[in-house]
Amino acid sequence: MKLILKEDVQNLGKTGDIVAVSNGYGRNFLLPRGLATQASSKSLKEMEHQKKVIRDRQEKDRQEAQELARRLESISCTIARKTGDEDKLFGSVTARDIEEALQKEGLLLDRKKIVLEEPIKKLGEYSVPVKLHTAVTGAVKVCVVSE
Repeated sequence: MKLILKEDVQNLGKTGDIVAVSNGYGRNFLLPRGLATQASSKSLKEMEHQKKVIRDRQEKDRQEAQELARRLESISCTIARKTGDEDKLFGSVTARDIEEALQKEGLLLDRKKIVLEEPIKKLGEYSVPVKLHTAVTGAVKVCVVSE
């Protein structure tokens, strides 16, 4: 039985793949759960159209992410914190603090996209990576200064 996968199926294939499976597996598992459809000329054309739409959307998202990465490179946000001896901060600077500083600069970013391996605990200038897309990572310059 030839089927077109609607979703990724582990150990079988990815969305849009045409797979040959046994009749029982296709009829009793894949088709009832909506994971696949019968491979016909109509469904093949429909799947190719959906793939093209998805590719176009992904390309548009990637281009927008690259533009945002270029914009991030030009931004420098300053965060003021109270400090103790040897320029150590009382507390730390987290992704949430960077998100708020970027909002003041006019950029709305989700803090989950800010890749901060550990909170910043000293004064200084840091380059913090921001994951904007699966293929695009930007960096924002963060200056931590004493209040």
